[in-house]
Amino acid sequence: MSRFRILRWLTRFAPSPVTLRWRERLRSGLGALVGIAVTGAVSHSLLGNASTIPFLIAPMGASAVLLFGVPASPLAQPWSIIGGNLVSAAVGVTCAMFIHDPVEAAAVAIGVAVCAMFTLRCVHPPSGAVALTAVLGGPAVHALGYEFVFEPVALQSFTLLVSALVYHTATGHRYPHAARQPKATQPAAAAGGFSRADLEAVLRERDELLDIDTDDLEALLRETEIRSYARSFGELNCGAVMTRDVVSITPATTVGAARTLLKRHDIKALPVVDAQGHVKGIVTRADLAEEGLGRHPLRALLHSLRSGVAAHPADGVHVSTIMSTHVRTISGETPIVELLGIFAGRGHHHVPVVDGERRLVGIVTQADLISGLYRQAQPLQRQSA
Repeated sequence: MSRFRILRWLTRFAPSPVTLRWRERLRSGLGALVGIAVTGAVSHSLLGNASTIPFLIAPMGASAVLLFGVPASPLAQPWSIIGGNLVSAAVGVTCAMFIHDPVEAAAVAIGVAVCAMFTLRCVHPPSGAVALTAVLGGPAVHALGYEFVFEPVALQSFTLLVSALVYHTATGHRYPHAARQPKATQPAAAAGGFSRADLEAVLRERDELLDIDTDDLEALLRETEIRSYARSFGELNCGAVMTRDVVSITPATTVGAARTLLKRHDIKALPVVDAQGHVKGIVTRADLAEEGLGRHPLRALLHSLRSGVAAHPADGVHVSTIMSTHVRTISGETPIVELLGIFAGRGHHHVPVVDGERRLVGIVTQADLISGLYRQAQPLQRQSA
């Protein structure tokens, strides 16, 4: 038994399988290359050849791994890299100034930096290396004093962050990462699943930092629920789980009116239909947010902070100019199993349901699917009891 336990313990050291496709791996590697190249070039250009300030500090390489390799991680978000690197640099410089023993200074710098990052909610592992660099970087770094916080740390951190923002946008990925959740038609707990409060309670009980955003974790668990139910109810079709009372708009509807409808009905998407009811597009809160930030960035940001609803574009703009026209639709007879790939693999969160003449008759979200599957499961559960 003891040998079995030892073997099981040793297996924990084996690397976990990487499910990332090779295309995404190459994209991440190319992004890191571009990010470091741009950061080094900008530093060299601004600081000049005669500068004693390093053009690149080693922690930037570790930051690049996070920003380009795992951009969805909470540890890789903009505030994490900026806040974490700056506070750690300041702590490191302070320790180097007042603690003469380098080992003691390094230990104190790391400990204080970790506590500061937790307090400021900007945990970024490479920032520990920033604190060490401030302590052990040698005479050139020590001579900079608190200037080290701004040049090179702030300069290189901001440059690398901007590189990541541009690169992810150019390659079709969302960064900063924000998980988008489907709107539930009823509370998850009432539908037999877990609620957000349940998830947060479990995370609090674990009392440890997990390297995954809570929204992402919830989305993964929802998709797992969908697959589990779908395996048991493969014959169930979309017509049985869809929402039939759909709030829709026309291409001539203004952005202001669309935003009002989203807020009034507390939903996240509006199908766009013509006079005959044919689906022509879909408008989501994300579409309105992008339009608002593009035209009125300050006003959109202030409005978002006040109301929690992202967006504030010009009210008179027609939704036809911002709606997504490549809309995936399904019929009421579509087996729910086909929804799995749409929801999980293609990034869709709201799928319009159309009849034989392609007219809108309903809409399905992940929450609708889970609720419908649970209702179907109740009779079977009573029979088995």
